Amino acid sequence: MDHQAEVRDFLRTRRDRITPEQAGIVGGGRRRLPGLRREEVAMLAGMSSDYYAKMERGNLAGVSPEVLDALARALRLDDAETEHLHDLARAANSTPARRRSRPAPSTIRPSLQRFLDAITGAPAWIVNQRADIIALNPLGRALLTPLLHDPDARNNTARFIFLSTAARTFYPQWEHAADAAAANLRTAAGRNPRDTHLTDLIGELVTRSNAFSSRWSAHDVRLHTTGTKHIHHPDVGDLEFTYEAMNLPDHPGWTMFAYTSAAGSPTEERIRLLGSLASTPSSETQSSVTGNDSNGLQARQ
Repeated sequence: MDHQAEVRDFLRTRRDRITPEQAGIVGGGRRRLPGLRREEVAMLAGMSSDYYAKMERGNLAGVSPEVLDALARALRLDDAETEHLHDLARAANSTPARRRSRPAPSTIRPSLQRFLDAITGAPAWIVNQRADIIALNPLGRALLTPLLHDPDARNNTARFIFLSTAARTFYPQWEHAADAAAANLRTAAGRNPRDTHLTDLIGELVTRSNAFSSRWSAHDVRLHTTGTKHIHHPDVGDLEFTYEAMNLPDHPGWTMFAYTSAAGSPTEERIRLLGSLASTPSSETQSSVTGNDSNGLQARQ
């Protein structure tokens, strides 16, 4: 991806969404375009107009964290957007030759798989930054069966959402799921702009899905930590979960998800029913997922 274009479009879209009234600017006059002018952003951030114009042209090299934070406040960025802005700046100040990381593992640690399998009352699974499914517990496999068996998905939740017609049934709130999936990939791309497997996936989705392409151009980002998810499962019907997302420090880019339901809720009863479908041994669960996704695992860096 063109890094300067990424910076330029991110800052421009953030600037365009703020009205002068929201920024406390009185007497902004008539405007041909929505949002703040560059000089107004510069004034709010306490920098010269020329300096901000250089930044919005895509040049973040040498910009200090303090200046980035001042710009984040001026543009009213949330935590995810502020972190994304710092990620873009870090990428501008690094070179490929200096960026070294550990090789991605080709399989999940047995102890980590055992930990997943020990979670018996809730679906749980691990994904990488590309949204490839790395491993699941039996209940997670039972819940995600439509995705895992979908030829368009290839064990990838983003592909399933944007390329499979079944996703609109599986996710009753599909628009929300699609927004989140695109924003998660945008966040991952900001952190790892030189991950060729990630950019290949993004290029595939931009080419094959208008729904993804329009969301990608919005430059929205998010921190995937907790929230509510609605799923319509073909075997047990409508389910409502609260999910928790936990980063795995020993595997940068990997996230573990656990989906829980309220005590006494219809979802709790239906999850118990779904548990009867979760009879695949954990060794088969691990080998079938990681075996089909070795390229995704190697793409993590």
